[in-house]
Amino acid sequence: MTDDTIDPFDDPRNHIVSWVEVHRDTKFLVRKLMPMGPWKGIVALTRGGLVPAAILAREMDIRVLDTLCIATYEEKEMGDASSILKTPEIAHRDGGKGWILVDDLVDTGTTMRAARSVLPHAHFATVYAKPEGTPLVDTFVHEVPQDVWIFFPWDTQLQYVQPMAKGRKV
Repeated sequence: MTDDTIDPFDDPRNHIVSWVEVHRDTKFLVRKLMPMGPWKGIVALTRGGLVPAAILAREMDIRVLDTLCIATYEEKEMGDASSILKTPEIAHRDGGKGWILVDDLVDTGTTMRAARSVLPHAHFATVYAKPEGTPLVDTFVHEVPQDVWIFFPWDTQLQYVQPMAKGRKV
């Protein structure tokens, strides 16, 4: 944003998701995934997939969890790129067949394309999906507009904000 006087949480292009919403929406994801099982296990795409993976594991009574660690970055000259930092050993053996790979959000799909190269046969699930990324996931709960930024509770903190009438610029 170019105007520093606008609170990013007052911008309609931003969506703040609470812990309660993440928990509720991930349970909706569970309801979609349960009939598709049985599942061998869950792979959380770090870091955003860690919280949904914990909820999925509890609600689906799955005890086998692993992580796929990918760092995604954007370079102006090269486009989007990813670096695979860690692969899930057991799930990787059979390309992820019978495994759920979960993330909080698919945006442009850069990370999901990298994940698909590691686990081509896994079932890709996200809680939230943007239009550019939806073709790369098998199951998701909510589609959000491409230009909306989602603030997850693990990326934010509560703090006092002065009322607008008390000096904040509108």
